[in-house]
Amino acid sequence: MSEQEQMEQKLHEIVGRVKPLDEKAMEKTRARMDILTKPQGSLGRLEDLAVQLAGINGDFFPVGSRKRVVVMAADHGITEEGISAYPSEVTAQMVANFTGGGAAINVFGRQGNAEVEVVDVGVKVDNNLPGVKRVRVKAGSDNFRRRPAMSRREALEAVMAGVECAREASSDGIKVLATGEMGIGNTTASSAVMAALSGYETSLVVGRGTGLDDEKLLYKQKVVSEALDMHKPDPEDPLGVLSLVGGLEIAALAGLIIGAASRKIPVVVDGFISSTAALAAVKMCPDAWHYLIPSHLSAESGHALLMDYLNLKPYIHMGMRLGEGTGAVLAMHLLEAAARVTLEMATFEDARVSNKEEKEKAGSEKKGAEQ
Repeated sequence: MSEQEQMEQKLHEIVGRVKPLDEKAMEKTRARMDILTKPQGSLGRLEDLAVQLAGINGDFFPVGSRKRVVVMAADHGITEEGISAYPSEVTAQMVANFTGGGAAINVFGRQGNAEVEVVDVGVKVDNNLPGVKRVRVKAGSDNFRRRPAMSRREALEAVMAGVECAREASSDGIKVLATGEMGIGNTTASSAVMAALSGYETSLVVGRGTGLDDEKLLYKQKVVSEALDMHKPDPEDPLGVLSLVGGLEIAALAGLIIGAASRKIPVVVDGFISSTAALAAVKMCPDAWHYLIPSHLSAESGHALLMDYLNLKPYIHMGMRLGEGTGAVLAMHLLEAAARVTLEMATFEDARVSNKEEKEKAGSEKKGAEQ
């Protein structure tokens, strides 16, 4: 068996470990939500989130859980086609900014007590910076308008790098993971992956990225359409799609999601690029869907369609489109709130507060007995 075949077999085994959520834990949490000092269902989707977290954890989700956002970084050869408002050199420069603590994700991480892990999956310039986890598969993907973005083996290596990051996080005691990314050109790759896996027209999924004008937007759509026509990726082969038109950081995030799900760790998914990785992960491992927590609705045009396709409802709507995991880390506050409400809020009995539902039930039973 070749090394690539061994990796594919290992990925298959990890996918097999991903199970549906714990129904008993979810029922237990629903029942507790119904006896807390509030009208039933009055906390809306926060109650649903608490139930999902319990289903993932197998019991009430612990308060103060350690959280980590994994920022996968890689460059894209498709930038040779002039599809970005920023040069590819910005990827390496932003990685340095992450390690210096000066990026938005660093600020949000400090505020939300979330660790920020920066992973170089394939940044073109190898800065070998302290604090950056190096799992470099190659120095950026190739220009997929001319040739495949990477070989199938390279896509697999990137996926397995993400799986390994999830394993290490679990070993470190991390209970919540979030997806982050950095890579000039990655909205183009994400649009191509989404179009290939979902069947949506490129005009619907290719957005402005870092801020393209109308003329450049049309050109970007043309580039993606031509690439898809040339490669003809098979939507039933998500690893093949990633190798043909994807990105190294997108593949690594897909692996992170699958690896986290196999270890019963919820994954807070950031915006468009991260959600495209989630799409690839779910195509490879359908049960990974249960472990996804959609953080925010990106202003990138294809994201709303992608959320509908995945049947996910983002929690935050703020018109953000920065990436880096910023929306995901903001949403981590909601996870903590859901955990604290479940465990710290008093029940009607604890607080000696009259429960309207119980009172009505008792009255009904009394009336029935008298009759």
